[in-house]
Amino acid sequence: MKRSRSIRLVLIGGLSAGTLAGCGPSANRTSSLSASDVYTNNHYLPGVGYYHAPFRAWYPLPYNHYDPRSQHYFQGGQWAATPHASITNISDPTAAAAQKAQSQRTDIRRSGFGSTSRHHSIHS
Repeated sequence: MKRSRSIRLVLIGGLSAGTLAGCGPSANRTSSLSASDVYTNNHYLPGVGYYHAPFRAWYPLPYNHYDPRSQHYFQGGQWAATPHASITNISDPTAAAAQKAQSQRTDIRRSGFGSTSRHHSIHS
């Protein structure tokens, strides 16, 4: 019984990732991020990086990225000798991670009060 339940959880997790990926942000989405949004593992945001679903935050390298020189794997901001094993492939970020990611995004145009480089004057 326990084994079949585990298999069902993995299958349901995989199906929900595919289903909810359409509901979550896409690479071209320009609206604000929030901790209530869900992201699939390795979801990329320009200027922010890759979402590590088990760690609920963004990092500069993909989840379990392998560096052949050091022979280590990158996961959750750390390097390890073995890849991280987790059934979590979709999650919502922490409030702090969502706020930090929103401030670092380069895929949105931010407007402000203008800049001195666009200032026009009638005085020469």
